[in-house]
Amino acid sequence: MPSYYFLEVNPRVQVEHTVTEEVTGIDIVQSQILIAAGWSLPEIGISSQKKVTCRGFAMQGRITSENPEDNFRPDSGRIESYRTPGGPGIRLDSAIASGGYQLPYYDSLLVKCIAKADTFEHAAFKLQRALEEFRVRGIRTNIPFLRNVLRHPKFLTGTANTSLIETTPELFDFPSLATDIPSKVMRYLAHTVVNGTNHPGAIGSFPKLSHEPTAPSVPAEVEGSPRSGWRQVLLEHGPEAFARKLREHKPLLLTDTTMRDAHQSLLATRLRTHDMLQVADYTSWALQDCMSLEMWGGATFDVSMRFLHECPWKRLELLRERIPNIPFQMLLRGVNAVGYTSYPDNVVKEFVKKAHSSGIDIFRVFDSLNYIDNLLFGIEAVLEAGGVAEAAICYTGDVCDTSRPKYDLDYYLDLARKLVDAGIHILAIKDMAGLLKPKSTTVLVSALRKEFPNIPIHIHTHDTPGMGVASMVAAAEAGADIVDCAIDGMSGMMSQPSMGAIVNAFRGHQSLDTGLDFRNMHSLSTYWEQVREQYQQFESGMKSSNSDVYQHEMPGGQYTNLRFQSMQNGLIEQWDQVKESYRVGNLVLGDIVKVTPSSKVVGDLAQFMVQNDLNDKNIVEKADKLDFPKSVVEYFQGYIGQPPGGFPEDLRSKVLKGKPIVTGRPGESMEDLDFVEEGHKIAVSHGKEAATELNILSRALYPDVFDDFYATKMRYGDLSVLPTKAFLRPLETDEEIVLDLGKGTTANITYKAVGEPQANGCREVFFELNGVPRVVEVVEEKLLTESSKPLAREKAIPSDKGSVGAPMAGQVIDVPVEPGQIVEAGSPLIVLSAMKMETTVSSPCGGTIGHVAVVTKDNVAIGDLLVKIERT
Repeated sequence: MPSYYFLEVNPRVQVEHTVTEEVTGIDIVQSQILIAAGWSLPEIGISSQKKVTCRGFAMQGRITSENPEDNFRPDSGRIESYRTPGGPGIRLDSAIASGGYQLPYYDSLLVKCIAKADTFEHAAFKLQRALEEFRVRGIRTNIPFLRNVLRHPKFLTGTANTSLIETTPELFDFPSLATDIPSKVMRYLAHTVVNGTNHPGAIGSFPKLSHEPTAPSVPAEVEGSPRSGWRQVLLEHGPEAFARKLREHKPLLLTDTTMRDAHQSLLATRLRTHDMLQVADYTSWALQDCMSLEMWGGATFDVSMRFLHECPWKRLELLRERIPNIPFQMLLRGVNAVGYTSYPDNVVKEFVKKAHSSGIDIFRVFDSLNYIDNLLFGIEAVLEAGGVAEAAICYTGDVCDTSRPKYDLDYYLDLARKLVDAGIHILAIKDMAGLLKPKSTTVLVSALRKEFPNIPIHIHTHDTPGMGVASMVAAAEAGADIVDCAIDGMSGMMSQPSMGAIVNAFRGHQSLDTGLDFRNMHSLSTYWEQVREQYQQFESGMKSSNSDVYQHEMPGGQYTNLRFQSMQNGLIEQWDQVKESYRVGNLVLGDIVKVTPSSKVVGDLAQFMVQNDLNDKNIVEKADKLDFPKSVVEYFQGYIGQPPGGFPEDLRSKVLKGKPIVTGRPGESMEDLDFVEEGHKIAVSHGKEAATELNILSRALYPDVFDDFYATKMRYGDLSVLPTKAFLRPLETDEEIVLDLGKGTTANITYKAVGEPQANGCREVFFELNGVPRVVEVVEEKLLTESSKPLAREKAIPSDKGSVGAPMAGQVIDVPVEPGQIVEAGSPLIVLSAMKMETTVSSPCGGTIGHVAVVTKDNVAIGDLLVKIERT
């Protein structure tokens, strides 16, 4: 019976030919050419099949420009950097180089990497090592997936089959993808070179500085030696014993606010982590006798993400590592955590727990209305987390002013009793605006000390009227254990009183001498003065103390922010009127305690009153016809708590117009947040590696701010590593900066030049990274507005679900929708083609098509806007 055979005739060499070549030693491509030229097999050295033998093992890794985290969607663009592996047994077949382009029109193959070894296991290990050494920047590759395959037991034992990918989801687990910080940071630097900087709140241009700030060094004779401090006492003995030892300590103790409230009050909270880290080691030594450093919380949490593009958690962890001996203190807004509204109870408790485990020791808990239910919940959260609970009574009015009895001495003593009964460790008076006068301070602190002889008392004030040092001296003499102050170069006016002044006031005092060396503080002050020069654009413009704070009672930390808001709203020329309306607005609201978020309510109302020509008389008459700011409406709804004495009902009813109200603690009636679902939202928007516990909390507190922050991070990397000058203004030609990437790793970046505008509306910006030339292409934004037909395409907004961007680079082959069309979630919007693959972009939400940004045959890049949907 005849035998039948199947013979495939393929005129081209398959991509796997390299594996055969490595184990046989035969150049298949050359052999094919020679045979086509008429040579016989013996003539090319293959006299018989027996002569073809296999030696060792070889395997090929096909590296493609495909993203394994997005269903292997092809990527394209400029290859910003290309570095290859090498060594015995490694072969590379490619034709790409740094600066070249991976086009979206044909194949996604970048390079074939072939490893050869004596055994299968050794070949797999060698290929794995080679893949680890590859550096391909500018486009995504499948290297992480290939590495997972090479590590998987089924592959290594030879039991893998064609269903391996479908049945092995762990192949797509990429928890620790390496990030190329220098390449991403260069995109930011290139963007600022081409388009300039746009930092909200900055006034004028960046100052011309003669030198970079120079951080003082720890003396050589003590460098490297263990440093003691109050944190060692806390860690060894626990919060209760820590509080007892504070009370037993006779000299006056200080809390330095430089890294939190000082810059929040003076520089609109713009101080960057970079500048704090430069002086962290010296601070750990020079201020080791301080009770604490206030360096987190308040407005620093959202501003670090919103304006500085930094992770607040990373700031905390890095500083904790550098300053292990001094307790870290944060400002916790009770049920508002570090936000401006109420949150579910489980969010606040989880936030406090994570803050404590990340490095916070002391939680100054306050409520913006002194609402006891809110305060007690915040204290409970801190005690459950194991932190030191410092409960703060917010001070307003004047305890010595008999014409204003609402906030008299009895009010503060009654509130203090309730807090002490709750089991707090430290009792604080938080004077947000600097209203404490020496006499008022003596009366209040003396009364508290008399009634609570065993609990440490901590006093906080602002120096807006210039009375801060005198009031803190009075507090210490009346029995306070701890007072807040700031390093001289960051003190005064809206900030805290001068540390140097307080230290020298008690120098040589029999019992209250702080023991701090004023010479070390002078070195710190010199550094902070230099740093402060870089942030001149964010200064309030206030040149001296201002005693009108006794009338408007505006918190020091709000002054610069409200002035900036007034400028944005076109009210800067009426700033004095805004301040007067702040005073009047406070009375209209019921004469309330003013600190974030209640101070925002008063500030928003003040601007609203100026804009609408309102006063204390006509505001009630016109209220039912006006749409008040959201913060004012939510205040009257009870969303931030209940004010002392209740709400002014005549105004409240007209503002709310029938809206629902909350009568108790707001968070008590809110459903718990589903952290798993929140993590899923982050994974969908930013990738599963972004869905960490800390990121989930950040987004739970500030959803839109976090989404914008993380989108910026994905584009520009970790911008906290940039020197402040390079972050705040464009680099100058031939200017070099050094990035500290941690673990002894640095990167040197030098800006060289910028090219002329290109036909696509971009410019090329030229750098050197560690001496190697690099080119970054940047859209010139002004061309988008100057040209009637934009040269560069509009980009989708990642945080806006209705702003649908291209998921891959390619060509538009079909546009099945048009403006005005109603679509549902999942409806097809655009069909793209790239690298032999068609992709239908579906609607992520229901709504009406408002704008279609592309037409058939348009070429698009990743992130280009395709369709804008007006969501329903």
